[in-house]
Amino acid sequence: MKIYNTLSKKVEEFIPIDKNEVKMYTCGPTVYSYAHIGNLRTYIFEDMLEKTLNLLGYKVKRVMNITDVGHIVSDADDGEDKMMLASKREGKTANEIAEFYTEAFMKDLDELNIKKPEIIEKATNHIDDYIEMIQELLRKEYAYISNGNVYFDISKAPNYYELSGRTEDNNIIGAREDVEEDIYKRNPADFALWMTNSKFSNQEQKWNSPFGVGYPGWHIECSCMAMKYLGEKIDIHCGGVDNIFPHHTNEIAQSEAYTGSKWCNYWIHGEYLNDKTGKMSKSKGDFLTIELLKSKGYNPLAYRFMCLQSHYRNQLVFSYESLDIAQNAYVKLKNRIIKIKNNVSNTQNIELNKRYIDEFKNALSDDLNTSNALTVLYNCIKDEEISDLEKLVLIKEFDKVLSLSLLEEKNIELTDDEKIKIEQLLEERNNAKKEKNYELADKIRNDLNEMGIIIKDTREGTIYEVKQ
Repeated sequence: MKIYNTLSKKVEEFIPIDKNEVKMYTCGPTVYSYAHIGNLRTYIFEDMLEKTLNLLGYKVKRVMNITDVGHIVSDADDGEDKMMLASKREGKTANEIAEFYTEAFMKDLDELNIKKPEIIEKATNHIDDYIEMIQELLRKEYAYISNGNVYFDISKAPNYYELSGRTEDNNIIGAREDVEEDIYKRNPADFALWMTNSKFSNQEQKWNSPFGVGYPGWHIECSCMAMKYLGEKIDIHCGGVDNIFPHHTNEIAQSEAYTGSKWCNYWIHGEYLNDKTGKMSKSKGDFLTIELLKSKGYNPLAYRFMCLQSHYRNQLVFSYESLDIAQNAYVKLKNRIIKIKNNVSNTQNIELNKRYIDEFKNALSDDLNTSNALTVLYNCIKDEEISDLEKLVLIKEFDKVLSLSLLEEKNIELTDDEKIKIEQLLEERNNAKKEKNYELADKIRNDLNEMGIIIKDTREGTIYEVKQ
């Protein structure tokens, strides 16, 4: 397995710390609203990574957090508290908000055939762990208390900008006119570990601590949960590219200050899903969700298929036109597989062609090249030298990773283009009948039959169905 490591800025051979188990942490959602499809693209890529590692023989122990304690809206330590905003918007408590949107997120994972991580933990379940880690960082003098709040001192982290490639000069937060600089920080880029005195005087989510009644900073939860369930050294940490700075940068700083050694070997990030106006975000108003796509007649797995056609490190531009193309291609693929299933007989012999398995593994081992993996699938389907039974066995193996439910559909579906073609032929047939051109009408019926379409003339008009 070779994978791009954001830390080294190059594709590296993957070598786990323990050959028997890969330790993998993936940042979970902040459950103050629905996940948009840009968020879900990241979870699709992480799902593909875990299943590829399984395909290659690795056992994966994966942990994901659910952020149910509010943190600020923007990427810097500023803005408004997300859970408070949601509480005001919907007239519910923060806990009610978190429960509702956690359930919605889990439903999205099911719709997209994303395997749930082995361990999923709420941030609010680990307050004592955050406090213990913060106390140790204070003891080691990596953290300090100012105005009742606890901050991490980034000047004590010599490799602070290594992951992001930024420098101190291009990261002076106070230089931004839209951000009020925190005058109690030693350095503008220092980040909060615990907030006791903040601008949120009516903060609902607060806990007792040695530092005062308050709430944890944004970044501490991932470090603590990863170490609690995976140990002080992990193999892989994933997320979207928007997590690189400051979130993952700050995770590295506090974790390595706490342990005194390198924390994570491979940092793997998925690129943005953009719309025509730029990066997709929830702040734009009517953002795109899986439920919205379903209401417009799209299969969620057509969206997964669309994502797999692109490399996880390439930005992907969403449009309904591109999703239409993906859905039509997905339906055609499913229909071809259904026809293969219908052609299988019990007398066929099975001699599994290992070449296709190897090609599939090689594609995914090359920095998770899902597009090439799909090409292997198509080449297998059209190969006339292998039996339909063998194709089904191979498709089943491929779909353990692709997770497109390739063998589960019972009924053949029609693409939009096929529907338009059929409607045109039916109209031509009706016109032929009106003109008493029964020879042409019969020919159109026969043409449709060869296409797998059975037509029936009723009092209400001509209807059709697909032969199974």
